[in-house]
Amino acid sequence: MPAYQFTAIDASGKPQKGVLEGDSARQIRQQLRDKALIPVSVDPVEQKEKHAQSGWFQKGINSYDLALMTRQLSVLVAAAIPLEEAIRAVGKQSEKAHVQNLLMSVRSKVLEGHSLANGLQQSGRFPELYIATIAAGERSGHLDLILDQLADYTENRFAMQKKIQGAMIYPIILMLMSFAIVMGLMTYVVPDIVKTFDQDKAALPWITVALMKASDFIRAAWPFVLAGGAFAIFLLIRFLRTAAGHYAFDRLTLKLPLFGKLSRGINAARFASTLSILTKSGVPLVDALKIGAAVSNNWIIRDSVNVAAEKVTEGGNLATQLERSSYFPPMMVQMIRSGESSGELDRMLERASVMQDREVTTLISTLLALLEPLMLVLMASIVLVIVIAVMLPIVNMNNMI
Repeated sequence: MPAYQFTAIDASGKPQKGVLEGDSARQIRQQLRDKALIPVSVDPVEQKEKHAQSGWFQKGINSYDLALMTRQLSVLVAAAIPLEEAIRAVGKQSEKAHVQNLLMSVRSKVLEGHSLANGLQQSGRFPELYIATIAAGERSGHLDLILDQLADYTENRFAMQKKIQGAMIYPIILMLMSFAIVMGLMTYVVPDIVKTFDQDKAALPWITVALMKASDFIRAAWPFVLAGGAFAIFLLIRFLRTAAGHYAFDRLTLKLPLFGKLSRGINAARFASTLSILTKSGVPLVDALKIGAAVSNNWIIRDSVNVAAEKVTEGGNLATQLERSSYFPPMMVQMIRSGESSGELDRMLERASVMQDREVTTLISTLLALLEPLMLVLMASIVLVIVIAVMLPIVNMNNMI
């Protein structure tokens, strides 16, 4: 039974929106009239979803909604509730209209005879890893177990994402405040202090002259500096969205001392987690490798995994191919080699995933802990330069006297 999104007006004149199921839009209108509502518009949810996907600002499903939806669906399916009823219950549980519409659209596909994975794929809003894992669960007949594993995976990913975002709040605020303070000093404080030295610039120290020129430049050209900076950021973003720009940025990231290690660690952890949950779900190794490559946000590493997948198809060894790429930690490669030789690749991948997650968490915590004192040292250095530039002429004048 298809779902329809409606807009109606109640007896008090307030608009009401929601989703109802019926055989036709005419039946939905009749249901609304039976509830003392005046129907304004009734549109199929599937049509709404296609229109949203074709728009510029389409509403996707975020990490929190995906983790919550997967956990709820896992609990209902494990309780032997029919799949279409479980999807309907999860959709009604959500307070977000676009999530309700999305799940109702998926439920309509399931009622039409499609598999859950096929319905998710046709919606175009779910990650490839998510769809492939559910498809494997449906093929194996253990959808409840697969959904439970997938719920753990999505919740762990969301927890890591929130931890990084929370840890970045203080350094970002500190950086913005430091920039604002320095700009205020250079624009309002420094000109008033050093204006007494304008008549005798030849006798001033070079650092004072440089500070005065920098202050004059900022006061005169700050609108152009801001506009030029915004335009440069716009061009950089446009360049990074191209294939050449993406490859150049990823190549540069891997060469940087700390950020290169962080990028390799994050992608290795994501690759191991993806491969672990897919192989455990019964997905063939070659297909799992292709999906594992797709979830990598670094295109250089993604291409190396695709090459490894081709070599494995030809009969090659996975650990050997990953070792040749030099983008994966030796410990992880050794664990994969041990899993291949013992026939317990899925279990070793799970251990490697846990190990990589811990290493990445530790590295991120260390970098964030270093960022705060570095920002304080940078701000203190700038203020020290300003103080020296202001005090040197005064000290020289006292020495002359």
